Amino acid sequence: MIFAPRIIAAIDIGTNSIHMVVAKVSPSGFEVITREKDNTRLGEGGGDMKMLSPEAIERGIAALRNMRRIADAHRASVFAVATSAVREAKNSADFVDRAANEAGIDIEVISGVEEARLIHLGVLQALALSDKRSLLIDIGGGSTEVVIFDHTEELFVRSFKIGAVRLTNRFFPFASTHPASVPSCSKFIASTVEPVKREVLKLRHEVAIVSSGTGETLARMCWMLTHDETPRSMNGVIFTADELHQVTKMIASSTLEERAKLDGLDADRVDIILAGALILDTLADSFAITSFMYCDYALREGVLLDAAQRLDPEVNNDLHNVAIHSARKLAERCDDDPSHSLNVSRLSCMLFDELSQKYEIDPHHRLYLEAAAVLANVGLVVSHARHHLHTYYIVRNADLVGFTDHEIELIAQIARYHRKSEPKLQHAAFAALSEQDQHTVRMLSAILRIAIGLDRTHDGRTTSVSVTQKNKSLHLLIESEKNEDLDLNLYATQQRVALLADVFQCNVTVAISN
Repeated sequence: MIFAPRIIAAIDIGTNSIHMVVAKVSPSGFEVITREKDNTRLGEGGGDMKMLSPEAIERGIAALRNMRRIADAHRASVFAVATSAVREAKNSADFVDRAANEAGIDIEVISGVEEARLIHLGVLQALALSDKRSLLIDIGGGSTEVVIFDHTEELFVRSFKIGAVRLTNRFFPFASTHPASVPSCSKFIASTVEPVKREVLKLRHEVAIVSSGTGETLARMCWMLTHDETPRSMNGVIFTADELHQVTKMIASSTLEERAKLDGLDADRVDIILAGALILDTLADSFAITSFMYCDYALREGVLLDAAQRLDPEVNNDLHNVAIHSARKLAERCDDDPSHSLNVSRLSCMLFDELSQKYEIDPHHRLYLEAAAVLANVGLVVSHARHHLHTYYIVRNADLVGFTDHEIELIAQIARYHRKSEPKLQHAAFAALSEQDQHTVRMLSAILRIAIGLDRTHDGRTTSVSVTQKNKSLHLLIESEKNEDLDLNLYATQQRVALLADVFQCNVTVAISN
Protein backbone atom coordinates (compact mmCIF):
# COMPACT_ATOMS: atom_id res chain seq x y z
CA MET A 1 0.00 0.00 0.00
CA ILE A 2 1.30 3.45 -0.89
CA PHE A 3 1.42 5.79 2.09
CA ALA A 4 0.92 9.49 1.34
CA PRO A 5 3.03 11.56 3.78
CA ARG A 6 0.92 13.55 6.23
CA ILE A 7 1.59 16.99 7.64
CA ILE A 8 0.96 17.06 11.39
CA ALA A 9 1.14 19.95 13.84
CA ALA A 10 1.71 18.83 17.45
CA ILE A 11 1.07 21.43 20.14
CA ASP A 12 2.26 21.14 23.75
CA ILE A 13 0.38 23.57 26.02
CA GLY A 14 2.58 23.76 29.09
CA THR A 15 2.60 25.73 32.30
CA ASN A 16 5.43 28.00 31.18
CA SER A 17 5.15 28.01 27.39
CA ILE A 18 3.26 26.67 24.38
CA HIS A 19 5.28 24.80 21.76
CA MET A 20 4.30 23.61 18.30
CA VAL A 21 6.19 21.41 15.85
CA VAL A 22 4.93 20.94 12.30
CA ALA A 23 6.33 17.91 10.48
CA LYS A 24 5.87 15.69 7.45
CA VAL A 25 5.29 12.14 8.68
CA SER A 26 5.87 8.92 6.74
CA PRO A 27 6.09 5.24 7.77
CA SER A 28 9.81 5.59 8.53
CA GLY A 29 9.75 8.79 10.59
CA PHE A 30 9.20 12.51 10.36
CA GLU A 31 10.81 15.60 8.86
CA VAL A 32 10.36 18.85 10.79
CA ILE A 33 9.00 21.73 8.72
CA THR A 34 8.82 24.45 11.36
CA ARG A 35 8.71 25.05 15.11
CA GLU A 36 6.95 27.76 17.13
CA LYS A 37 7.15 28.78 20.79
CA ASP A 38 5.32 31.34 22.91
CA ASN A 39 6.11 32.00 26.59
CA THR A 40 2.54 32.35 27.78
CA ARG A 41 3.10 31.55 31.48
CA LEU A 42 -0.32 29.96 31.91
CA GLY A 43 0.63 28.96 35.46
CA GLU A 44 1.66 32.40 36.66
CA GLY A 45 0.55 33.83 40.00
CA GLY A 46 -0.24 32.28 43.38
CA GLY A 47 -2.86 29.80 44.50
CA ASP A 48 -0.78 26.76 43.54
CA MET A 49 -2.18 27.00 40.00
CA LYS A 50 -5.79 26.35 41.00
CA MET A 51 -7.04 29.01 38.58
CA LEU A 52 -5.89 30.30 35.18
CA SER A 53 -5.78 34.09 35.35
CA PRO A 54 -7.75 36.07 32.74
CA GLU A 55 -4.48 37.55 31.47
CA ALA A 56 -2.88 34.11 31.09
CA ILE A 57 -5.93 32.79 29.23
CA GLU A 58 -5.80 35.74 26.81
CA ARG A 59 -2.10 35.12 26.14
CA GLY A 60 -2.74 31.43 25.60
CA ILE A 61 -5.63 31.96 23.17
CA ALA A 62 -3.63 34.55 21.21
CA ALA A 63 -0.71 32.11 20.90
CA LEU A 64 -3.01 29.30 19.77
CA ARG A 65 -4.66 31.51 17.14
CA ASN A 66 -1.24 32.26 15.70
CA MET A 67 -0.24 28.59 15.73
CA ARG A 68 -3.51 27.61 14.04
CA ARG A 69 -2.74 30.04 11.21
CA ILE A 70 0.74 28.56 10.79
CA ALA A 71 -0.63 25.00 10.82
CA ASP A 72 -3.26 25.95 8.23
CA ALA A 73 -0.58 27.47 6.01
CA HIS A 74 1.07 24.04 5.92
CA ARG A 75 -2.29 22.23 5.63
CA ALA A 76 -1.46 20.32 8.79
CA SER A 77 -3.73 18.21 10.96
CA VAL A 78 -3.54 19.68 14.47
CA PHE A 79 -3.15 17.64 17.68
CA ALA A 80 -2.89 19.59 20.93
CA VAL A 81 -2.36 18.44 24.51
CA ALA A 82 -2.43 20.46 27.72
CA THR A 83 -0.52 19.56 30.86
CA SER A 84 -0.26 20.60 34.50
CA ALA A 85 -1.56 24.18 34.52
CA VAL A 86 -4.69 23.38 32.51
CA ARG A 87 -5.45 19.97 34.03
CA GLU A 88 -5.33 21.40 37.59
CA ALA A 89 -7.14 24.69 37.05
CA LYS A 90 -10.76 24.84 38.16
CA ASN A 91 -11.56 27.06 35.18
CA SER A 92 -9.75 24.88 32.62
CA ALA A 93 -13.01 24.32 30.71
CA ASP A 94 -13.14 28.06 29.96
CA PHE A 95 -9.73 27.90 28.32
CA VAL A 96 -10.45 24.67 26.44
CA ASP A 97 -13.78 25.96 25.12
CA ARG A 98 -12.29 29.26 23.98
CA ALA A 99 -9.43 27.43 22.24
CA ALA A 100 -11.97 25.38 20.26
CA ASN A 101 -14.27 28.30 19.44
CA GLU A 102 -11.74 31.09 18.86
CA ALA A 103 -8.60 29.28 17.66
CA GLY A 104 -10.19 26.20 16.10
CA ILE A 105 -8.02 23.89 18.21
CA ASP A 106 -9.39 20.94 20.16
CA ILE A 107 -7.28 20.38 23.26
CA GLU A 108 -6.76 17.01 24.95
CA VAL A 109 -6.01 17.58 28.64
CA ILE A 110 -3.71 14.70 29.53
CA SER A 111 -2.80 13.11 32.86
CA GLY A 112 0.68 13.24 34.33
CA VAL A 113 1.27 9.58 33.52
CA GLU A 114 0.16 10.03 29.90
CA GLU A 115 2.40 13.08 29.69
CA ALA A 116 5.32 10.93 30.87
CA ARG A 117 4.51 8.24 28.28
CA LEU A 118 4.50 10.75 25.44
CA ILE A 119 7.75 12.35 26.63
CA HIS A 120 9.32 8.88 26.66
CA LEU A 121 8.07 8.29 23.10
CA GLY A 122 9.62 11.57 21.99
CA VAL A 123 12.96 10.89 23.67
CA LEU A 124 13.28 7.53 21.90
CA GLN A 125 13.39 9.41 18.59
CA ALA A 126 16.45 11.45 19.50
CA LEU A 127 18.79 9.20 21.50
CA ALA A 128 20.08 5.66 20.91
CA LEU A 129 19.01 3.98 24.15
CA SER A 130 17.88 0.53 23.00
CA ASP A 131 20.28 -1.44 25.20
CA LYS A 132 20.45 0.82 28.25
CA ARG A 133 18.15 1.11 31.23
CA SER A 134 17.37 4.81 31.30
CA LEU A 135 16.00 7.25 33.86
CA LEU A 136 14.24 10.20 32.25
CA ILE A 137 13.47 13.48 34.03
CA ASP A 138 11.36 16.16 32.34
CA ILE A 139 11.02 19.38 34.32
CA GLY A 140 7.97 21.35 33.27
CA GLY A 141 6.50 24.52 34.67
CA GLY A 142 3.92 22.77 36.85
CA SER A 143 5.11 19.18 37.17
CA THR A 144 8.14 16.95 36.77
CA GLU A 145 7.80 13.57 35.09
CA VAL A 146 10.13 10.67 35.90
CA VAL A 147 10.27 7.52 33.77
CA ILE A 148 12.57 4.50 34.01
CA PHE A 149 12.55 2.35 30.91
CA ASP A 150 14.25 -0.39 28.92
CA HIS A 151 13.81 1.01 25.42
CA THR A 152 10.02 0.87 24.88
CA GLU A 153 9.20 -0.95 28.15
CA GLU A 154 8.35 1.44 30.96
CA LEU A 155 9.32 0.11 34.39
CA PHE A 156 8.47 3.19 36.47
CA VAL A 157 6.30 6.20 35.63
CA ARG A 158 5.45 9.07 37.99
CA SER A 159 4.37 12.69 37.70
CA PHE A 160 5.22 14.95 40.65
CA LYS A 161 3.70 18.36 41.39
CA ILE A 162 7.07 20.05 41.42
CA GLY A 163 7.64 22.36 38.45
CA ALA A 164 9.79 25.42 37.83
CA VAL A 165 6.86 27.87 37.73
CA ARG A 166 4.92 26.20 40.57
CA LEU A 167 7.89 26.22 42.97
CA THR A 168 8.87 29.75 41.96
CA ASN A 169 5.35 30.87 42.89
CA ARG A 170 5.60 29.06 46.22
CA PHE A 171 9.17 29.68 47.38
CA PHE A 172 10.42 32.66 45.37
CA PRO A 173 7.42 34.94 44.78
CA PHE A 174 8.00 38.40 43.34
CA ALA A 175 11.57 37.37 42.41
CA SER A 176 12.60 37.38 46.07
CA THR A 177 15.12 34.96 47.60
CA HIS A 178 14.86 34.75 51.38
CA PRO A 179 17.88 33.06 53.03
CA ALA A 180 15.65 30.14 54.09
CA SER A 181 13.91 29.76 50.71
CA VAL A 182 16.55 27.66 48.96
CA PRO A 183 16.92 24.96 51.67
CA SER A 184 13.15 24.95 52.19
CA CYS A 185 12.56 24.39 48.49
CA SER A 186 15.16 21.58 48.35
CA LYS A 187 13.63 19.85 51.37
CA PHE A 188 10.16 20.08 49.82
CA ILE A 189 11.40 18.48 46.59
CA ALA A 190 13.23 15.72 48.47
CA SER A 191 10.19 14.96 50.61
CA THR A 192 7.96 14.83 47.52
CA VAL A 193 10.01 12.06 45.89
CA GLU A 194 11.01 10.26 49.10
CA PRO A 195 8.16 7.69 48.87
CA VAL A 196 9.51 6.36 45.54
CA LYS A 197 13.23 6.77 46.24
CA ARG A 198 13.82 3.13 47.21
CA GLU A 199 12.00 1.84 44.13
CA VAL A 200 13.98 4.13 41.79
CA LEU A 201 17.31 3.14 43.33
CA LYS A 202 16.40 -0.55 43.15
CA LEU A 203 15.81 -0.34 39.40
CA ARG A 204 19.46 0.81 38.87
CA HIS A 205 19.52 3.04 35.78
CA GLU A 206 22.54 3.15 33.43
CA VAL A 207 21.95 6.57 31.91
CA ALA A 208 20.00 9.58 33.20
CA ILE A 209 18.30 11.86 30.66
CA VAL A 210 16.87 15.32 31.15
CA SER A 211 14.54 17.03 28.67
CA SER A 212 12.49 20.25 28.44
CA GLY A 213 13.50 23.91 28.27
CA THR A 214 14.70 23.98 31.86
CA GLY A 215 16.81 20.88 31.21
CA GLU A 216 18.33 22.46 28.10
CA THR A 217 19.16 25.68 29.95
CA LEU A 218 20.89 23.82 32.78
CA ALA A 219 22.77 21.59 30.33
CA ARG A 220 23.96 24.68 28.45
CA MET A 221 25.01 26.47 31.66
CA CYS A 222 26.99 23.40 32.75
CA TRP A 223 28.58 23.20 29.30
CA MET A 224 29.62 26.86 29.51
CA LEU A 225 31.58 26.16 32.69
CA THR A 226 34.30 24.58 30.55
CA HIS A 227 33.62 25.89 27.01
CA ASP A 228 33.64 29.27 25.31
CA GLU A 229 30.62 28.66 23.07
CA THR A 230 27.66 26.32 22.82
CA PRO A 231 27.66 23.30 20.45
CA ARG A 232 25.63 23.35 17.23
CA SER A 233 23.16 20.98 18.87
CA MET A 234 22.57 20.42 22.57
CA ASN A 235 21.05 17.00 21.90
CA GLY A 236 23.15 14.34 23.61
CA VAL A 237 25.29 16.81 25.59
CA ILE A 238 26.46 15.26 28.87
CA PHE A 239 27.02 17.13 32.14
CA THR A 240 27.88 15.88 35.60
CA ALA A 241 25.96 16.19 38.84
CA ASP A 242 28.95 18.10 40.27
CA GLU A 243 28.70 20.64 37.44
CA LEU A 244 24.96 20.93 38.03
CA HIS A 245 25.54 21.52 41.75
CA GLN A 246 28.08 24.22 40.92
CA VAL A 247 25.63 25.94 38.56
CA THR A 248 22.80 25.68 41.10
CA LYS A 249 24.93 27.34 43.79
CA MET A 250 25.89 30.06 41.31
CA ILE A 251 22.23 30.74 40.49
CA ALA A 252 21.15 30.69 44.14
CA SER A 253 23.84 33.16 45.21
CA SER A 254 23.03 35.73 42.50
CA THR A 255 20.48 38.51 42.26
CA LEU A 256 18.11 38.64 39.31
CA GLU A 257 20.30 41.28 37.68
CA GLU A 258 23.43 39.17 38.17
CA ARG A 259 21.62 36.02 37.08
CA ALA A 260 20.65 37.60 33.76
CA LYS A 261 24.37 37.84 32.89
CA LEU A 262 25.22 34.18 33.57
CA ASP A 263 26.54 32.30 30.54
CA GLY A 264 23.99 30.04 28.90
CA LEU A 265 20.91 31.37 30.73
CA ASP A 266 17.98 32.47 28.55
CA ALA A 267 16.46 35.81 29.48
CA ASP A 268 12.94 34.36 29.64
CA ARG A 269 13.98 31.83 32.31
CA VAL A 270 15.86 34.14 34.68
CA ASP A 271 13.04 34.24 37.23
CA ILE A 272 12.22 30.49 37.24
CA ILE A 273 15.62 28.87 36.70
CA LEU A 274 16.48 28.70 40.41
CA ALA A 275 13.47 26.49 41.14
CA GLY A 276 14.24 24.37 38.06
CA ALA A 277 17.88 23.95 39.07
CA LEU A 278 16.90 22.95 42.61
CA ILE A 279 14.52 20.30 41.24
CA LEU A 280 17.19 18.65 39.09
CA ASP A 281 19.95 19.06 41.68
CA THR A 282 17.81 17.52 44.43
CA LEU A 283 16.65 14.64 42.22
CA ALA A 284 20.27 13.94 41.30
CA ASP A 285 21.03 13.51 45.00
CA SER A 286 17.87 11.53 45.79
CA PHE A 287 18.25 9.12 42.86
CA ALA A 288 22.07 8.76 43.00
CA ILE A 289 22.57 10.34 39.56
CA THR A 290 26.19 11.18 38.73
CA SER A 291 25.68 12.56 35.21
CA PHE A 292 22.94 13.60 32.80
CA MET A 293 22.43 13.54 29.05
CA TYR A 294 20.25 16.25 27.54
CA CYS A 295 17.60 15.23 25.00
CA ASP A 296 16.26 17.78 22.53
CA TYR A 297 12.99 15.87 21.98
CA ALA A 298 10.24 15.63 24.54
CA LEU A 299 6.45 15.92 24.78
CA ARG A 300 5.65 17.65 21.48
CA GLU A 301 7.66 15.09 19.46
CA GLY A 302 5.90 12.33 21.41
CA VAL A 303 2.53 13.88 20.54
CA LEU A 304 3.63 14.05 16.90
CA LEU A 305 4.54 10.35 16.72
CA ASP A 306 1.49 9.29 18.72
CA ALA A 307 -0.77 11.26 16.38
CA ALA A 308 0.93 9.75 13.34
CA GLN A 309 0.37 6.24 14.70
CA ARG A 310 -3.27 6.99 15.33
CA LEU A 311 -3.71 8.22 11.77
CA ASP A 312 -1.93 5.25 10.22
CA PRO A 313 -0.67 2.08 11.96
CA GLU A 314 2.08 1.71 9.33
CA VAL A 315 4.03 4.56 10.87
CA ASN A 316 7.08 3.11 12.64
CA ASN A 317 8.59 5.09 15.50
CA ASP A 318 11.76 2.99 15.83
CA LEU A 319 14.85 5.15 16.34
CA HIS A 320 16.84 3.37 13.63
CA ASN A 321 14.19 4.05 11.00
CA VAL A 322 13.80 7.68 12.05
CA ALA A 323 17.55 8.31 11.92
CA ILE A 324 18.14 6.55 8.59
CA HIS A 325 15.06 8.20 7.09
CA SER A 326 16.55 11.57 8.00
CA ALA A 327 19.83 10.64 6.29
CA ARG A 328 18.02 9.37 3.20
CA LYS A 329 16.01 12.59 2.89
CA LEU A 330 19.26 14.57 2.82
CA ALA A 331 20.75 12.17 0.26
CA GLU A 332 17.69 12.50 -1.96
CA ARG A 333 18.21 16.26 -2.06
CA CYS A 334 21.96 16.19 -2.71
CA ASP A 335 23.11 12.86 -4.20
CA ASP A 336 22.82 12.41 -7.99
CA ASP A 337 22.79 8.60 -7.65
CA PRO A 338 21.04 7.73 -4.36
CA SER A 339 20.40 4.11 -5.42
CA HIS A 340 24.18 3.54 -5.54
CA SER A 341 24.49 4.97 -2.03
CA LEU A 342 21.78 2.62 -0.79
CA ASN A 343 23.61 -0.34 -2.37
CA VAL A 344 26.82 0.80 -0.65
CA SER A 345 24.92 1.14 2.62
CA ARG A 346 23.56 -2.40 2.30
CA LEU A 347 26.98 -3.85 1.55
CA SER A 348 28.61 -1.80 4.33
CA CYS A 349 26.21 -3.22 6.90
CA MET A 350 26.71 -6.74 5.53
CA LEU A 351 30.49 -6.36 5.85
CA PHE A 352 30.10 -4.85 9.34
CA ASP A 353 28.01 -7.82 10.46
CA GLU A 354 30.58 -10.26 9.09
CA LEU A 355 33.48 -8.47 10.81
CA SER A 356 31.51 -8.22 14.07
CA GLN A 357 31.64 -12.01 14.26
CA LYS A 358 35.45 -11.89 14.11
CA TYR A 359 36.24 -8.75 16.13
CA GLU A 360 34.79 -6.90 19.11
CA ILE A 361 32.90 -3.99 17.54
CA ASP A 362 30.35 -1.72 19.21
CA PRO A 363 26.97 -2.62 17.64
CA HIS A 364 25.85 1.04 17.84
CA HIS A 365 28.50 1.89 15.28
CA ARG A 366 26.54 0.01 12.62
CA LEU A 367 24.04 2.89 12.53
CA TYR A 368 26.86 5.42 12.07
CA LEU A 369 28.24 3.39 9.17
CA GLU A 370 24.82 2.98 7.54
CA ALA A 371 24.15 6.72 7.74
CA ALA A 372 27.63 7.64 6.48
CA ALA A 373 27.24 5.30 3.53
CA VAL A 374 23.90 6.86 2.59
CA LEU A 375 25.43 10.35 2.86
CA ALA A 376 28.91 9.81 1.42
CA ASN A 377 28.12 11.49 -1.91
CA VAL A 378 25.97 14.44 -0.82
CA GLY A 379 28.96 16.71 -1.52
CA LEU A 380 28.36 16.15 -5.24
CA VAL A 381 25.66 18.81 -5.04
CA VAL A 382 28.51 21.33 -4.69
CA SER A 383 31.06 19.82 -7.09
CA HIS A 384 32.59 16.49 -8.07
CA ALA A 385 36.10 17.69 -7.35
CA ARG A 386 36.90 17.28 -3.64
CA HIS A 387 33.30 16.25 -3.05
CA HIS A 388 34.31 14.24 0.01
CA LEU A 389 35.28 17.53 1.70
CA HIS A 390 31.98 19.11 0.70
CA THR A 391 30.24 16.02 2.09
CA TYR A 392 31.82 16.60 5.49
CA TYR A 393 30.60 20.21 5.61
CA ILE A 394 27.06 19.37 4.48
CA VAL A 395 26.62 16.44 6.88
CA ARG A 396 28.21 18.30 9.80
CA ASN A 397 25.78 21.18 9.42
CA ALA A 398 22.71 19.13 8.56
CA ASP A 399 19.78 18.79 10.95
CA LEU A 400 19.84 14.98 11.15
CA VAL A 401 17.05 13.61 13.32
CA GLY A 402 17.92 10.87 15.80
CA PHE A 403 21.61 11.68 16.20
CA THR A 404 23.48 13.71 18.80
CA ASP A 405 25.85 16.51 17.81
CA HIS A 406 28.81 14.23 18.54
CA GLU A 407 27.35 11.39 16.48
CA ILE A 408 26.82 13.74 13.54
CA GLU A 409 30.50 14.70 13.75
CA LEU A 410 31.52 11.03 13.59
CA ILE A 411 29.17 10.31 10.69
CA ALA A 412 30.44 13.37 8.82
CA GLN A 413 34.04 12.22 9.22
CA ILE A 414 33.30 8.63 8.22
CA ALA A 415 31.59 9.94 5.08
CA ARG A 416 34.43 12.40 4.44
CA TYR A 417 37.02 9.60 4.40
CA HIS A 418 35.15 7.37 1.95
CA ARG A 419 37.74 8.33 -0.71
CA LYS A 420 41.12 9.99 -1.24
CA SER A 421 43.26 10.58 1.89
CA GLU A 422 42.99 8.26 4.87
CA PRO A 423 42.28 9.83 8.30
CA LYS A 424 45.34 11.77 9.49
CA LEU A 425 46.28 13.72 12.60
CA GLN A 426 47.22 16.60 10.29
CA HIS A 427 43.48 17.01 9.68
CA ALA A 428 42.19 19.29 12.45
CA ALA A 429 38.72 17.77 12.81
CA PHE A 430 40.11 14.23 13.03
CA ALA A 431 42.85 15.27 15.47
CA ALA A 432 40.21 16.82 17.74
CA LEU A 433 38.57 13.41 18.30
CA SER A 434 39.44 11.14 21.19
CA GLU A 435 41.63 8.13 20.43
CA GLN A 436 38.62 5.85 20.66
CA ASP A 437 36.62 7.98 18.23
CA GLN A 438 39.59 8.17 15.87
CA HIS A 439 39.69 4.38 15.82
CA THR A 440 35.95 4.27 15.13
CA VAL A 441 36.27 6.68 12.20
CA ARG A 442 39.21 4.75 10.73
CA MET A 443 37.48 1.38 11.06
CA LEU A 444 34.12 2.46 9.66
CA SER A 445 35.57 4.51 6.82
CA ALA A 446 37.73 1.48 5.94
CA ILE A 447 34.59 -0.66 5.66
CA LEU A 448 32.85 2.07 3.68
CA ARG A 449 35.72 2.29 1.17
CA ILE A 450 35.47 -1.43 0.48
CA ALA A 451 31.68 -1.29 0.11
CA ILE A 452 32.07 1.47 -2.48
CA GLY A 453 34.42 -0.77 -4.42
CA LEU A 454 31.92 -3.61 -4.23
CA ASP A 455 29.40 -1.45 -6.12
CA ARG A 456 31.83 0.17 -8.57
CA THR A 457 29.39 -0.70 -11.38
CA HIS A 458 26.65 1.34 -9.61
CA ASP A 459 24.00 -1.28 -10.34
CA GLY A 460 23.85 -3.48 -7.23
CA ARG A 461 25.16 -6.57 -9.02
CA THR A 462 27.29 -7.48 -5.99
CA THR A 463 24.59 -9.07 -3.87
CA SER A 464 26.61 -10.39 -0.93
CA VAL A 465 30.00 -10.41 0.75
CA SER A 466 31.24 -12.92 3.32
CA VAL A 467 34.40 -12.89 5.43
CA THR A 468 36.60 -15.74 6.62
CA GLN A 469 39.52 -15.34 8.99
CA LYS A 470 42.67 -17.42 9.23
CA ASN A 471 45.63 -16.44 11.40
CA LYS A 472 46.30 -12.81 10.46
CA SER A 473 44.42 -12.88 7.17
CA LEU A 474 40.92 -11.83 6.18
CA HIS A 475 39.46 -13.24 3.00
CA LEU A 476 36.47 -11.48 1.40
CA LEU A 477 34.30 -13.54 -0.94
CA ILE A 478 31.86 -11.64 -3.16
CA GLU A 479 29.06 -12.97 -5.32
CA SER A 480 26.21 -12.06 -7.62
CA GLU A 481 22.88 -13.89 -7.58
CA LYS A 482 22.58 -13.59 -11.37
CA ASN A 483 26.18 -14.59 -12.07
CA GLU A 484 26.91 -11.16 -13.53
CA ASP A 485 30.44 -10.03 -14.33
CA LEU A 486 32.09 -8.84 -11.08
CA ASP A 487 35.60 -8.21 -12.44
CA LEU A 488 35.37 -4.41 -12.19
CA ASN A 489 33.94 -4.57 -8.68
CA LEU A 490 36.64 -7.05 -7.67
CA TYR A 491 39.38 -4.78 -9.00
CA ALA A 492 37.92 -1.68 -7.32
CA THR A 493 37.61 -3.51 -4.00
CA GLN A 494 41.18 -4.77 -4.14
CA GLN A 495 42.34 -1.17 -4.58
CA ARG A 496 40.56 -0.14 -1.35
CA VAL A 497 41.64 -2.73 1.24
CA ALA A 498 44.71 -0.94 2.64
CA LEU A 499 42.97 0.97 5.42
CA LEU A 500 41.03 -2.10 6.60
CA ALA A 501 44.25 -4.12 6.65
CA ASP A 502 45.91 -1.41 8.73
CA VAL A 503 42.99 -1.11 11.18
CA PHE A 504 42.87 -4.85 11.92
CA GLN A 505 46.61 -5.43 11.41
CA CYS A 506 46.09 -8.22 8.90
CA ASN A 507 46.33 -9.17 5.25
CA VAL A 508 43.13 -8.69 3.25
CA THR A 509 42.35 -10.61 0.07
CA VAL A 510 39.28 -10.49 -2.15
CA ALA A 511 37.90 -13.09 -4.55
CA ILE A 512 34.75 -13.85 -6.53
CA SER A 513 32.67 -16.80 -5.41
CA ASN A 514 32.58 -19.63 -7.95
